[in-house]
Amino acid sequence: MRNTAITAAIALVAGFAGAAAWDFSGLGPDRTRDYLMTNPEVLPEAMAELQRRDMMERVEPLRDELELAYPGAVLGNPEGSVTLVEFSDYACGYCRQSLADINALVALHPDLKVVIREYPVLSAGSADAARMALAAADQGKFEEFHNAMFAQDGPSAEAIEAAALEAGVDLAAARNGIEAGIYETQLQNNVFLGQTLRIRGTPAFIVGKQVFDGAVGMDRIGEAIADARES
Repeated sequence: MRNTAITAAIALVAGFAGAAAWDFSGLGPDRTRDYLMTNPEVLPEAMAELQRRDMMERVEPLRDELELAYPGAVLGNPEGSVTLVEFSDYACGYCRQSLADINALVALHPDLKVVIREYPVLSAGSADAARMALAAADQGKFEEFHNAMFAQDGPSAEAIEAAALEAGVDLAAARNGIEAGIYETQLQNNVFLGQTLRIRGTPAFIVGKQVFDGAVGMDRIGEAIADARES
């Protein structure tokens, strides 16, 4: 069974990522299979690199659009030289778990711009909270609402209102914008970007040449920020 699994993995790597396998083995294509059979421990690393390259092929044509925030929907330095994009959902427990890490990274890196892309895929309440977040951004209250919303148990109507009030959002103005549908295009565009990039869930982070799924912690994202700054 183990040999069969290795052979299948080799076929995948060699068949769909010959260049990646060659890079990792340091050998010509005729000897790559023998190398991988002898050193199967490189396969997970090779597959991870293949997935990263595949994702970058989708990211690069969209990078300018990805890094262009909805006005005000930014954490950290709006003019920062390093951009971290986060796909986020207010019903996502892992997004809530990551909030402290992102806030800590903002404090550590004065040149960091965090673009929050509202990606309300988990519940109807997610979409309602995302609309209120964009309304808060219009009023210069995005960060306050973002933090207050994640302090709630979830995006119920009562929780959204409580977070908005805590953030100092003008609810009447916000509801007028929401009812007029002025945030729908932005939310639809975020979903389009997420689907195009094959974002599987939230949170998802993109910085430089790295993409992370889930609450991966501030150390891994911090290393990617440093790499992006140097590239």
